[in-house]
Amino acid sequence: MNIKRLGAMTWARSLEFLRDRSALGWNFAFPLLMVAGFAWIFSGPAQPIFKVAVLMPQGMTLQTASHPVAAAPGVQFYEESDEATARKKVERHRIDLAVDLTQTSARYFINPASQKGAAVEALLKGTGTLANGTAPAATRIEQAGEGIRYVDWAAPGVLGMNLMFSCLFGIGYVIVRYRKSGYLKRLNATPLTAAEFIVAQLLSRLVLTFTVTTVVFVGCNLFLHFRMEGSYWLLALVTAVGSYSMIAMGLVISARVTSEELAGGLLNLLSWPMMVLSGVFFSLDGAPKAVLWASQLFPLTHLLNAARAIMLDGAGLASSAVATPLAVLVACSVVFTVLGAIGFRWTQD
Repeated sequence: MNIKRLGAMTWARSLEFLRDRSALGWNFAFPLLMVAGFAWIFSGPAQPIFKVAVLMPQGMTLQTASHPVAAAPGVQFYEESDEATARKKVERHRIDLAVDLTQTSARYFINPASQKGAAVEALLKGTGTLANGTAPAATRIEQAGEGIRYVDWAAPGVLGMNLMFSCLFGIGYVIVRYRKSGYLKRLNATPLTAAEFIVAQLLSRLVLTFTVTTVVFVGCNLFLHFRMEGSYWLLALVTAVGSYSMIAMGLVISARVTSEELAGGLLNLLSWPMMVLSGVFFSLDGAPKAVLWASQLFPLTHLLNAARAIMLDGAGLASSAVATPLAVLVACSVVFTVLGAIGFRWTQD
């Protein structure tokens, strides 16, 4: 691989993007407008919608549980398998209450600073689902913790969504356009190798998307003051690896496709389910198991999970909340890069 040719190709692709002022402006303006819009829309009081996690004994489900909490009306219940996870969600106001039915006597976890938690506690007590004639009174355990604003939770999702579209379409659509216009055919007549061209495209898109995302994050942070409990360097690492995995995914689409219309359709087929199922705008806690399973197929899910764990919970690299998603992103990057390189062709023939 010739470093000089690689550098020249990378610089040429970067200049092409930078000179497209409309695309460049949109990459900056779109996430800024989205984050600011969410900050304004959700700046009012919390909506009276309750979500309660229930820790069940091994082998028991909410449908078969004999405890009356499973039949309480007006509250969305979902099964949670791990007590530490449930308590952390209560602490961060992600859920309003967690009820533990795995012990001999029931107990529940509540954040004393949560107004919704207090409301759902009163509701459950009033309906007799935390104490009635057939079940002993549940023990109240406070799980204190500072709440987070919706914009703190949504900002990683909005920035990740913008990054996803930039990565997928920035390489998946552009290479197809190069192939259809004959530009790749002309490059094939030069000493440039396929490996040099692919690496140049990947590097150029990675640097550009990472830079744009960083600038937007810093700009939004100046007036919204995002919650940041963890390391900026670790967040940058997760962002870089997540970006590359989605760039490589775009390469798989563009490796052999010759039609811009087909490329656009395939990229939308990837991006829209990813945007809906990766937790960009709302938490998937309590979602059906099939939805949770499907969400794990997308790199954006693991990128957002790791980013939120770093920003909101202060998780480090040794934490499974960061290490596991990061490992999945690395694996996706390797698999997509290999598939894209194997399938790549210069011309439409």
